Amino acid sequence: MVQESRPSGAPFKRLFFALSVSDGQRRAIAQWRRGLNLRSGKPVPADNFHVTLLFLGDVDAALVPAVCAAVEPLQRPDAPLRVVLDRLQVWPRASALVLEPEQAPAALRQLVYALQQAVLPLGIEAQVREYRPHLTLSRDFRGPLPEAAQAPEFFLAARSFTLYESRKGQYWPLAEWPLAD
Repeated sequence: MVQESRPSGAPFKRLFFALSVSDGQRRAIAQWRRGLNLRSGKPVPADNFHVTLLFLGDVDAALVPAVCAAVEPLQRPDAPLRVVLDRLQVWPRASALVLEPEQAPAALRQLVYALQQAVLPLGIEAQVREYRPHLTLSRDFRGPLPEAAQAPEFFLAARSFTLYESRKGQYWPLAEWPLAD
């Protein structure tokens, strides 16, 4: 595996925590997206569909075991996280077309906060902005909100969350933690 390195020469990994999406849900979302007849942007491959919890960015590769160890003792929801992706939105600043929940569950926000707190002692400066759960459908999207023949309503029941590495447009799972037994 080739690791990229910083100007200092230290290898790093581009990391984020996310809720994965089941294969069936990926297919359903991709099929629904096809019905939008998008004429702008680059569709995100269905294999990359996820709901980001916390983007860590470029992290020294040597810190990956410490990131995993810091997350291990987190208090996690004792039931699957249920997220309803029921709103299609254009994010102009990010040039993205996304699905997002009308209402983010409290347990989801609590998990994100716990992850933020867990990585703080490691010196990782995660994004500091209001958490907006979403699933990206298309990047480099410019234009008005497309009309959907059918309103989005995708029910995700996440039983785990994953630490991913982003490598050349593909997402590689590095570690996974259960949310409920």
